[in-house]
Amino acid sequence: MLNHFRQILPRTIRPTMMLANVRFNSTPADKSPVSANVPSSLWKLGKLNHLAVAVPNLDEASSFFKNVLHAKSVSGAVPLKEHGVYTVFVEFGNTKIELLHPLGEKSPIKKFLEKNKAGGIHHICIEVDNIEEAIKDIQQQNIRTLSEKTKIGAHGKPVIFLHPKDCGGILIELEQA
Repeated sequence: MLNHFRQILPRTIRPTMMLANVRFNSTPADKSPVSANVPSSLWKLGKLNHLAVAVPNLDEASSFFKNVLHAKSVSGAVPLKEHGVYTVFVEFGNTKIELLHPLGEKSPIKKFLEKNKAGGIHHICIEVDNIEEAIKDIQQQNIRTLSEKTKIGAHGKPVIFLHPKDCGGILIELEQA
């Protein structure tokens, strides 16, 4: 038995030890003070800000989160005419749910609810530390946005939506952190 372990042990340890001795080739450009100070990306993805849910009845949904699930807090309804929605934010310890309800005939949420009568997950919102650089970078990768430029979102910060057809079927909202 001991002989068996003596045969196996060097084979399992040797690859790890070999990796410690691997040296990567570098070029003079890698050592340049100019390239050393240039970040690999001019923006960074932050935390999940909220999950947005379209609801057919804002009062019932708000009551459910407040009285049944005992959410930390549930805001009042806020109209956002530029986006065609009423929003209610449900606060949890680590994130939020944004309840969305149509405001006006051209509301994107009205169209969503016509297809999904009971409502459902509409989008996710992720914070970025530099939204303008994020947009440039994402568009260079042929990811479409739903508008030409940012709009002010429910938190009073610039936001932009990425086309779900370019994002695996998920509508993604980027928000300036």
